[in-house]
Amino acid sequence: MRFCPIFLSILSFAWAAERPVPAPGVPVPAADRAQLEAGLKRLGASVAEAKKQHGARSTLVADVLIFHEAVRYALEYGEFLKADEIEHAKEMLRMGQERADYLLEGRTPWAVQSGLVVRGYFSKLDDSVQPYGLVVPSNWSPGTAHRWRLDTWFHGRSETLTELNFLRDRITNAGQFTPPDTIVLHLYGRFCNANKFAGEVDLFEALDSVRSQYRIDANRISLRGFSMGGASVWHLGAHYPGLWAAAAPGAGFAESAEFLDIYKTEAVKPTWWEQKLWRLYDATMYAANFANLPVVAYSGEKDRQMQAALVMERELAKEGMRMKHIIGPGTPHRYHPESKILIDDAMNAIVARGRDPYPERVQFVTYTLAYDRAKWVRIDALRQHWEAGRIEAELRAPRAVKVGTSGLTAFTLEFGSGGWPLDLAGKVTVTIDGHPVAVAGPLTDRSWTASFIGNGGVWRAAVAKDSETLQKRHGVQGPIDDAFMSRFIVVKPTGKPLVPAGAAWVEAEMNRAIKEWRRQFRGEAIVRNDVDVSGEDILTANLVLWGDPGSNQFLGRILTKLPMNWSAEKVGIGRQSFAAAGHMPVMIYPNPLNPKKYLVINSGFTFREYDYLNNARQIPKLPDYAVVDLSVPPDGRWPGRIAHAGFFNERWEPAEPLPTADAPKVP
Repeated sequence: MRFCPIFLSILSFAWAAERPVPAPGVPVPAADRAQLEAGLKRLGASVAEAKKQHGARSTLVADVLIFHEAVRYALEYGEFLKADEIEHAKEMLRMGQERADYLLEGRTPWAVQSGLVVRGYFSKLDDSVQPYGLVVPSNWSPGTAHRWRLDTWFHGRSETLTELNFLRDRITNAGQFTPPDTIVLHLYGRFCNANKFAGEVDLFEALDSVRSQYRIDANRISLRGFSMGGASVWHLGAHYPGLWAAAAPGAGFAESAEFLDIYKTEAVKPTWWEQKLWRLYDATMYAANFANLPVVAYSGEKDRQMQAALVMERELAKEGMRMKHIIGPGTPHRYHPESKILIDDAMNAIVARGRDPYPERVQFVTYTLAYDRAKWVRIDALRQHWEAGRIEAELRAPRAVKVGTSGLTAFTLEFGSGGWPLDLAGKVTVTIDGHPVAVAGPLTDRSWTASFIGNGGVWRAAVAKDSETLQKRHGVQGPIDDAFMSRFIVVKPTGKPLVPAGAAWVEAEMNRAIKEWRRQFRGEAIVRNDVDVSGEDILTANLVLWGDPGSNQFLGRILTKLPMNWSAEKVGIGRQSFAAAGHMPVMIYPNPLNPKKYLVINSGFTFREYDYLNNARQIPKLPDYAVVDLSVPPDGRWPGRIAHAGFFNERWEPAEPLPTADAPKVP
């Protein structure tokens, strides 16, 4: 399968309206459609029976259902992109039915198979089944006590990588690297998003699925990928540096502005909040985190995407690190054969040594509590989101830790069982920014956890009531797009609109959000009417409320508990107020009925059609809240003119943004 270079999609805004992603499919002849529908019906019945026998969310059922859903999506949504894919679909149905028949007989030969294997899992986000591919070494067997090295592989950009094409590729193609005695996990990543947003969640859900079926060495998991996959590696290495043994990015991009050369080539200047939101995904901002994660970067000498390695090399140098950078001589956008040998030699040596979960010294920087930890340190509260929070922690014998901080107000040091390497007896002295704080020592299993709160440079040990106040914390920190990184439910309005003029916009944007979730993130959103939201929904899911306080009864119930005003005449957040008849608010906020989950008002994920064309543009486009001027119709960049937008502060209070003159003008 051919993966097109990322930069080829840096095109004009006008093209975005002409080239949907994925593209429309080819017609399916009536006879083929009838055959596929019959195969889907038969396989669907077998899946239903398998769910009764093994459980509705059984991994083994998912291993069958991936074939059914790949064909169903292609047929139902017109995603046969080439005529020969119709025959491929018939083969996928045959394979799925074969697995189903085995499963109903109580046999699972694919679960003990070596070589190329495709499997699946049920996602917590939307209950969809998601596929992944494995390369299982020939010397693997299910009964062995050996724990296996695992290499994760992130694919390049391909706008044709439907589930159908992914499955076919994964049963015919071993991929770029197949190290000995190594299981290679090929991520689908929910299509073509550089493993951001739901694609990021896919990595961890797929890893959990693999760990449940295969004995994996947690200290020998590495990140590898090329092109868009190289961008995935930079991102996931920078933001989760404590989890991996090594990272090997090839080509790709590591940030947005320089890669896009946005100020020179883009027709629309990014807003002030977009520029802040680059700090969510830009790996350059997190370069310090590679101090505890070995990196082997690769670029072709003639590849424009060498830019990613060069900017990371520059930022690593600022942190005092010299980057290992293998360059394929005379090579464009691909691996050089001899370079692959050098990459493998370096990675094999690093992974053989394995990850050290408790190194003597850790440094970590973040701009959001969405990414909050590395090794044995965790940042619990920032002084201000989207500004750097940094911690450096070092073990000092016999019972001491030295910590330096900037930009944060709370943190935790944590060692699991067997992790504490210093003396057990007595208290531990943690010296924070030069001031000692004595806390209880480790337990006899050598586990130790201590949390600290800082105010005005004065630090103390945290107590339980410190976490009782409403504040931004990991998993509930915004922006709007973060609600779609965990389970969410779309809540449709059923009542009479408070402001009828906005009802058409709500209907269109809600339907668009549901449609684009499936197209871009390859799942079908869970949808409820407002009157049907249950207590379990409130406890387990982020609620995405559409409508106004009149039309959406759930929203009407909790309106007084939200930091906004909304009547038939006026709507506003903070000190800004607008005529309700021509404006609609969008917002993310902790659910007042369950502050561990979000409420979202009138928004799906916030990047739109224009950004589908380039993965470096796929970042959140709106902050924590905004007011949309409905006099300007939605288009491929915005849901209307953004009349007002901003971020909540660390206590979830509206913080006044820059003047509204800086708001974008919709093309």
